[in-house]
Amino acid sequence: MSSAESFEQRSLHAGIVGETLQPVSRKVPATEPPEWPTNAELQVVGKNAPRMDALEKVTGRARYTFDVQLPGMLYTRVINSTVPHARIKSIDTSRAEQYPGVRAVHVLERLLMAAELRDSSAEADERYPLVRFNGQPIAAVAATSARAAEAAARLVRIEYEPLPHVTELEDAMQPDAPAVFPGPTEQSASAGGGGAPRGLPQKGNLRGPSKGGSRGEIERGFREADVIVEGEYRTQVQTHTPLETHGIVADWRDDELTLYSSTQHVFSVREEAAEVFKLPEEKIRVVSDYTGGGFGAKYGIGNYGTLAIHLSRKARAPVRMVLDRREEHVSVGNRPSSLQRLKIGARSDGTLTAIQLRSFGTGGVAAGAGVGSCQHSMYPCPNVSIEHYDVFTNAGPCAAFRGPGQAQGIFAFEQAIDALAARLQMDPVALRNKIDTRDADDVRARAAERRIGAEKFGWSKRRAPGSDPGPIKHGLGMAQSMWPYIVNSYTTCELRISGSGSVDAFCGTQDIGTGTRTVFAQVVAEELGLQPEEITVHVGDTRFPPGPPSGGSRVTSSLTPAARNAAYAAARDIANRVAPLLDVKAEELVFRGGRIEKRDDPATSLAFAEALQRAGIETLVHRADRRDDYAGYARKSGELNISPHAIGGVQFAEVSVDTETGVVKVERVLAVHDCGRPINPKLVESQILGGVIQGVSYALYEDRRLDAATGVQLNANIDQYKMVGARETPAIEVHLIELLGGQSSTDARGVAEPANVATAAAVANAFFNATGKRIYTLPMTPANVLAALRSE
Repeated sequence: MSSAESFEQRSLHAGIVGETLQPVSRKVPATEPPEWPTNAELQVVGKNAPRMDALEKVTGRARYTFDVQLPGMLYTRVINSTVPHARIKSIDTSRAEQYPGVRAVHVLERLLMAAELRDSSAEADERYPLVRFNGQPIAAVAATSARAAEAAARLVRIEYEPLPHVTELEDAMQPDAPAVFPGPTEQSASAGGGGAPRGLPQKGNLRGPSKGGSRGEIERGFREADVIVEGEYRTQVQTHTPLETHGIVADWRDDELTLYSSTQHVFSVREEAAEVFKLPEEKIRVVSDYTGGGFGAKYGIGNYGTLAIHLSRKARAPVRMVLDRREEHVSVGNRPSSLQRLKIGARSDGTLTAIQLRSFGTGGVAAGAGVGSCQHSMYPCPNVSIEHYDVFTNAGPCAAFRGPGQAQGIFAFEQAIDALAARLQMDPVALRNKIDTRDADDVRARAAERRIGAEKFGWSKRRAPGSDPGPIKHGLGMAQSMWPYIVNSYTTCELRISGSGSVDAFCGTQDIGTGTRTVFAQVVAEELGLQPEEITVHVGDTRFPPGPPSGGSRVTSSLTPAARNAAYAAARDIANRVAPLLDVKAEELVFRGGRIEKRDDPATSLAFAEALQRAGIETLVHRADRRDDYAGYARKSGELNISPHAIGGVQFAEVSVDTETGVVKVERVLAVHDCGRPINPKLVESQILGGVIQGVSYALYEDRRLDAATGVQLNANIDQYKMVGARETPAIEVHLIELLGGQSSTDARGVAEPANVATAAAVANAFFNATGKRIYTLPMTPANVLAALRSE
């Protein structure tokens, strides 16, 4: 932002539309568009426009990475480790290299996604990276057919020197456990999250503690408490399991590299490729036309992308690398497990006095297995003690996963708050109304969500815990959802408007199935008085202006203000050129219904395309950047900006528990959420539906299972890795709150993370209401349920 830029004080509106809208004063760049009215008064924004790409997807015309076919393209097969921990003594690729059709073989020199030794000299003599988990990629072959690549890969001979290994969290925590790394490690955060603070102590497999969020005097806080609740909570490893597995087509021609990638951020793929292969970024193009799902693990090139690029350079041909389902489960990311020891103190009126958390989590060979920020940021408390440890195991690395850390943390924390309400004999909703005082604007939204949710869900009919008669018991539960409101600074949108009236909108962000194209088109169409289908949207290409990653619920909050600002600038430019034709002032012109007309005089108007032609316009190009939020940020770190406000909501769940078989069924869920201004309510509802379904799946079914003796994942597939299906999906109702903040030119925020993170906690609290027993372990399998029912 230029230091010479002019600002002006504007009166905007903030609050819940229909309830608490109030004027607020904001210092706004003079070039920003005027405030939009509420959605009810807009033409396109706030309406359920159909997805722009629906026809392409249902007809099969949408090109995913799997569909990319290039002339002379080669096919690959990866050689993965068959042992969980070993030194590689030798690799013989000679027979594979001589196999008919093989064009290149490459052995991986460096393992990405894993922690690295602080002192690399401890393994300096190793010719190859040490194997630290079963399924670790080691090498790959490229051949003229998939069958030839598969056959050649089987000819590669690897001689291992096995080392002791450990695969389970609590085993790895023991002082005499086999060490995954021979010394202290570091791992920087990537675009997809992960990583851990630098310089933390490490003893054996335990790295930490990290104490972020701690404050006050914890012992004094517990002395001041009238009631103390505590418990030990466990969550499992969950793998991402997107519909489309990781895939990349690498095409290294001469000194330029083109990558077709199934990714959540084309720019982080370019950055990592540039770093690994020492190429200027301008020599690398990354394309992601369509991506078949991504929940946090599809960032950067990863190990498989590295292999594909090496093979392409060696073979001087495009190389296709698409993972099979086992590789997807084992080696490209997962949600870490956790063991959380949580203790909360409160006064008799519910006021929190102390929160103490000691947590352990394993991301396998990676750091970053934290349990989120909810313990120190959801509800104000003067005394907070946080100690988190990463626990290394011989298992595949973790990666960000839809609300990283927060899903694990809220499962424990919101259950503890529920337990506190029970001890205080307070209604769980009433307790949260008492303690949720972190920010005035956020408090009003959360209180409204709790009130609306309780009314719609029939909360007043909730029985006392365990009082439902008979072997199948029903219960109601609720939990609060929270996620940071994040903005990506480096977001630019460009509009190109031709004299014929065609409008093309460009941004390098990608659409991973969430509807980004549609939202982009709606915002532009609103400013130009057109319909979304009249806007041609171009995304998913590093040749376009920079855009945000599809992660952290930040695309809508980052993209839409830049899109609106570019469209507003274009509209003002057009108005200045068309005004003389209508003998009016430019500021009197409005864009509405496909026409440019004088305000309050629709007869004085021209059709959009006709106006451009008569004004002699050939091509207009306007670009705009995402400006900082008008009220600023609580924290800025590079491209990542964290607002002092949050996004979130409340989820209510009804469950039935068969106390004889241990089978839990989620009958219905009500999700009441805010995401600022909903640009397309149907797309927002779709995100929330997906979040609830994924949360139910996490709560009841998903669980990576490793064989302790071999490190093999026993359910690295779709039939045995249990997930929620159509029969297990509950009835889901979504209620949206239109919440304005006077923060940007659109006031839009994301919703993906908060739609997911509170689901398991709400289900667990409903389980307690049904049975009178607290369930401390996920997933809620019959075995875990029956154990909970037998507990004291």
